Formats: sequence, C-alpha cells, structure tokens
Amino acid sequence: MDNPAAFNFLRHSPLMKNFSFHAYLVAGFTPIAAGSVLDDLINRPKGMKGYILNLTLTGKGEVETYDTRQYCVPGDMLLFPPGAPHHYRRAADSDSWDHLWVYFRPRPYWIDWLDWHQPGLGVKRLRLPGAQPAAEVMTLFQAILTFSDSGGHLSEALAMNALEKLILCCQQLLPAQPVPTCDPRIAALCQYLNENLDRDVKIEELAQRVYLSPSRLAHLFRQELDTTILCWRETQRVSRAKSLLQISQLPIATIARMVGYEDQLYFSRLFRKHVALSPTQYRQQFDESIQVRSA
Repeated sequence: MDNPAAFNFLRHSPLMKNFSFHAYLVAGFTPIAAGSVLDDLINRPKGMKGYILNLTLTGKGEVETYDTRQYCVPGDMLLFPPGAPHHYRRAADSDSWDHLWVYFRPRPYWIDWLDWHQPGLGVKRLRLPGAQPAAEVMTLFQAILTFSDSGGHLSEALAMNALEKLILCCQQLLPAQPVPTCDPRIAALCQYLNENLDRDVKIEELAQRVYLSPSRLAHLFRQELDTTILCWRETQRVSRAKSLLQISQLPIATIARMVGYEDQLYFSRLFRKHVALSPTQYRQQFDESIQVRSA
C-alpha cells in the first residue's frame, strides 16, 4: 500500500512530536526501519483503556496477544479492544514496518460497530479488499490526522466525526456473517433487544413482533438459546455496561440508565453478581499506565 505522496505523514510521527494517551482521540504515523530509534518492542501487558485501530502501509509487523501471534502486511487493519494485553514490533524478516494508528475512547453508540464478529478476546483483523476501499480508508485516516493536529476549537469534534466514518467503513468491509443457526425469529428478537437495552421491553411486545403467543415465545427462546429472555437480556446489559465502563468516564448512574436500570443501587448489585466486582472497581481495573511512545 503506497503512501499518498501529497500527504506529509512524518509530521504526525513520534520523530516529530510526543503523544499523550489521556485524550479521547490520539492519532499518528509510526515509520519503523531496522535499527532506527523507533525499532523497539511496544509492550502493554494490561492493554489500553480505549481502542486502537492500526493500518499497515509498508513492511511487516508482528503482534502477540493472549499467546497468539499474528503478522500484519500492507492493507491489514487491526483492531485492539480495551484491556486486551498485547505487544508488537517490526517482524524479524522485514526491514521496515510503517503503520498508521488511532487510539480512541468511542462514543457509546459506536460499541456495536466495533464488534468485528471474530472469535477470541484478542486483536481483530480486517484485510482491505482492493484499491478503492484502501484509498477510502487512507483518506479518512488523513482527515483524522489533520483534524486532530489542527488545534482549532472544533478539531476534536471533526476528528471524531472522521473516525466515526472510518469505523463505519470498516464495519461495511467486514466479510458477510454466516446465516444464524437459530430460529430467525429468535435472532431478530435478540437484535431488537440489543438495540433497546435501555427500555423495559415486555415479553408481550416481543411476542407480537414475531406473531407468537408469549408462552410459545418463551418456550422457543429457551429451546434455541438454553436460557430465558430476561436472563439473556440481563447478560447483554451487563456486557454493555462493562464496555461503557471501559471506554468512558460516564457516571455509574448514567451507565445504569443506558442499559435499562433506573436504580443505581440495584444495577450495582446486579453487576457484582455477574462480575464479582462493583462497577467502580471494574472501571479501576482499566486504569492504564500511559506510555508516551507511539501506539
């Protein structure tokens, strides 16, 4: 993947500036040549509090997470989820690894778009399928770099908007998912519930959506997923709350309401039942030690 000659990536590199990962969005370009000052191991045994998107331009990188090693080549986009331990460097059989990256704390409604539907807890990969998608992704990365470095009063908002477009672009480029093996009515209801975790959706409403009686729906749901509708939704709410605690500084009460609980005390008890930690304790686990080196 060739760098567009008209764009000065080097001015966004650790050779030209320092980076602080206290911000909601930090973006840069890291050119690594064998034996250069940047030719070093980046080691994050506790991961980061936010996400990282990393796009290889030239050369080859080596990434390890959860005892799994993978290599990235030009056109590979990697997504590092919050809290995923990882380390990476230039691959030993390559004399360089140039990559673009953006570290960010997502807006809460981005979380579903950051699910790349790949198994495991570690780093996710997207191979850009051709020259046109690669050019679109490069244009969005350039916009993120330009806006995040402009210093204007709207610079962060503009950079975040460009990042949102990049995340949506990646979501559209993901390979098509296999047809769900469970009953399509149950699959549709699961999607509906996930989109409405903040609402107290009644089983009668769900039953009407799929033209079943409440009792028949309850039976079919348990038959397909081996759990009840309420238990399944509770698990999804806790999972969404965990993501929001990792990537935002929203008050616990606000997160509770966003996942359907008006009573913060009840939400905290429920969260502890699932996670064995209070929401505050869980959030503290993701306080990372900031590295002022590149991502």
